[in-house]
Amino acid sequence: MTMEDKKIKEMNSIDEQPSHKLHKPETGDPLAWEEVHTEHVLQDEWIDLRRSSWRLPDGSVFEPFYSYSRRDFVVVVASDTEGNYLCVRQFRHGIRQVTTEFPAGGIETKDGKGRGGWQDVSVEDAFMAAKRELLEETGHESDEWKYLLSVPSNASLADNYAHLFVARNCRKVSGQDLDVTEFLNVIKLPASKIEEMIRDGQFQQAIHITAWLLALREK
Repeated sequence: MTMEDKKIKEMNSIDEQPSHKLHKPETGDPLAWEEVHTEHVLQDEWIDLRRSSWRLPDGSVFEPFYSYSRRDFVVVVASDTEGNYLCVRQFRHGIRQVTTEFPAGGIETKDGKGRGGWQDVSVEDAFMAAKRELLEETGHESDEWKYLLSVPSNASLADNYAHLFVARNCRKVSGQDLDVTEFLNVIKLPASKIEEMIRDGQFQQAIHITAWLLALREK
């Protein structure tokens, strides 16, 4: 099989998905707010933190509202040939704890910037990132992919999206290839253990739980 044939097979394996942008801002709804003024409190390659004034549906203007842009990211619910799930354990500085979660990572945007957003990500972009993150974090590949959903990471504060995938019958093909800030261990867990951890509050990434629940519906 040539590299081109392999790429076509992989794309077909996530079903027919639209190549257009995945999500657009809300317009025309009488409940939609109008942004009147925005100040960029902090803007670098990683985050754009904004302080904004908004006109509300009754015509009044209120401030401040804070929001931010960060890179879109992918989450992969990956299982091996024995039906165990590939999870990673790593430190998360937001809650200052080591968490257990699925392989995940940011999508490299077309302009090379760290920040993404709804304007610059397609299903194909996300799929390539999902394959890369699974390989880099766990050393595994899969020929059986399914796109699940693209969901806002935090609709109240952020404009980035999480793109969720399933990868089945993963096989180990290499070691890890981690970023300089990544220190993580790979563990394999049966579905029953993940369910137990979710019930006990030990599987602490909300978007990853969403991915898990959607993946269960695909069985």
